[in-house]
Formats: sequence, C-alpha cells, structure tokens
Amino acid sequence: MEPQLSPSENDNAAVASSASEPNTVPAAETAQVSDDHFDEVVQGALEAVSGELLFKASVIEAGEKVHVAAASVGLGDARQFLLLTLPDAGGQLKVEPAARSKNPLAGIAESYAGLMDVLQVAA
Repeated sequence: MEPQLSPSENDNAAVASSASEPNTVPAAETAQVSDDHFDEVVQGALEAVSGELLFKASVIEAGEKVHVAAASVGLGDARQFLLLTLPDAGGQLKVEPAARSKNPLAGIAESYAGLMDVLQVAA
C-alpha cells in the first residue's frame, strides 16, 4: 500500500517536479492553436497541481506566435510561479518555473500575483 499524500503535499511534490526542470504536457496537434484550446490545455495542467492562472498573453518569438500563461502553485512561502507556453503551430505545452525562464513575461508573474493579492485585500 502506497502512502497517501495530503492535497498540499501533492501540490508541493508537483511544484518540486516542475521546478527541477521544464516539463511538457501533450497538447493536440493542430494547424493553429486557438485561444480556447490553449485555455483548455492550461486549465487541465493547472487543475492537476491545484494551480491558479494569473494571466495569459500571445507574443511573437522568433517571428512565430506563442501562447503564454503565468500561474501560481502553492501558498505562502511554498508559493511558486510557473510559465506555460505553447506555440501557435501546436506541439507540446512547456511548463517551467518562472524564475528559470528566459521569457520576458516570466518576470511579471510574481509582481502580477502580488498586485492581485493587494487588490483582493482592498476589495
């Protein structure tokens, strides 16, 4: 019988796995990835680790459109920020710790989360 982890321990294990190196999650191979499809793929990935979507954007990298989402996983001191990217041409969803990402949007994730925290308290 395998030991059962509590939800928070499961989240921390998933975050630790994500933080160790970039991961990929299969995405449907299509001619172009729609915003709706990207939403579905991101939500599925975040549900698996009890993550929270911070923001989404589409950017041009090396002349090609890329869908980008920032997310947070965990709470308090264990909170980590992830960047999820998917080329518009389809392929694999790349999940990486924002702290290790070379994508310029990665630096915005933690600041955006902090701003949202302050706005929720003020509301």
